[in-house]
Amino acid sequence: MRAKNILHLGVKELWSLVRDPMMLVLIVYAFTLSVYSTSTALPDSLYKAPIAIVDEDQSPLSQRIVNAFQPPYFLPPTMVSRDQMDARMDAGLDTFALDIPPKFQQDVLAGRAPAIQLNTDANRVGQAFTGSSYVQAIIAGEVQTFLQRYRITFQPPVDIAERVRFNANLTRSWFGAVGAVIDMITMLSVLLTGAALIRERERGTVEHLLVMPVTPFEIMTSKVWSMGLVVLVASAVSLAVVVQGVLSVPIRGSIALFLCGAAIHLFATTSLGMFLATFARTMPQFALLMIMVLLPLDMLSGGATPRESMPEWVQQIMLAAPTTHFVMLSQGILFRGGGLEVVWPQFLALALIGTTFFNIALVRFRKTIGSMA
Repeated sequence: MRAKNILHLGVKELWSLVRDPMMLVLIVYAFTLSVYSTSTALPDSLYKAPIAIVDEDQSPLSQRIVNAFQPPYFLPPTMVSRDQMDARMDAGLDTFALDIPPKFQQDVLAGRAPAIQLNTDANRVGQAFTGSSYVQAIIAGEVQTFLQRYRITFQPPVDIAERVRFNANLTRSWFGAVGAVIDMITMLSVLLTGAALIRERERGTVEHLLVMPVTPFEIMTSKVWSMGLVVLVASAVSLAVVVQGVLSVPIRGSIALFLCGAAIHLFATTSLGMFLATFARTMPQFALLMIMVLLPLDMLSGGATPRESMPEWVQQIMLAAPTTHFVMLSQGILFRGGGLEVVWPQFLALALIGTTFFNIALVRFRKTIGSMA
């Protein structure tokens, strides 16, 4: 009868969620528009930056430099005069304006090290911060290639051959999309499970459960599996439709293995949601508790910044958080194509943390139910 009660109570939770249109809208938004906007907004890498060029030299070298600025980093350059350059910058039409001086090629061949003026619109902080280094690297590369045709240049004895793995184009949206899905799994699982308990209080149905032949273990387990299932299905659809479909992010590993890890992670986070809900009487109180818990979990788990850049004591403390192991598991599977032989330590850690969270939440839930009785 215990398994049957857990099943029926879980189905009841699913029907309650279906009758809550705001929660349904939140779930759809979190795993679609939120994932898309988070992964594409304010990219760290340069992408289609507008640039204007004043070519006062009109030489083969200056033409090489002009032709080097191409998508996806820059839009095709707009050729302007010196008078137009400042006016376009003031109007916000260009992020970069490059002025190639007269006799530039002649001075380069003579070894005089001429200067090129680069104006940058710093109001566009994201592009301006990284774009200047891109412009300098492009110009230096074109000048060096041009000089090799006319005189012998120094060649370093060691040549570094850089190979970027897992994201050859350094496309931020690829990492941002998966990171957004990871964040939504954690946030929605805590929110839905906690809201399910608070909804029982607000509607007065907790008293109905107390007079039924069900135990606190059955009530809590039903909420954990039902809300976890909703988030797991939503994350699978988001990976297939938004991440792989719309954003065209290549997934190297097994999605089925990732979903298994997500299910274990959901066991821990839904238990955490139940634990927080036992301290809150209303949804506003629960929302404040979520902010206090989810922000550290998100910022210190290794998804936003590498764990190695954090203080040692923070790294050790965050090993007790399920998000830390889930981020490592997700990156190992989805980005690097790791199998179970690679990520089994994270699976084991999530199982232990989830069991601990569940037992702690169950103790607290029993006390809460007992006080209501």
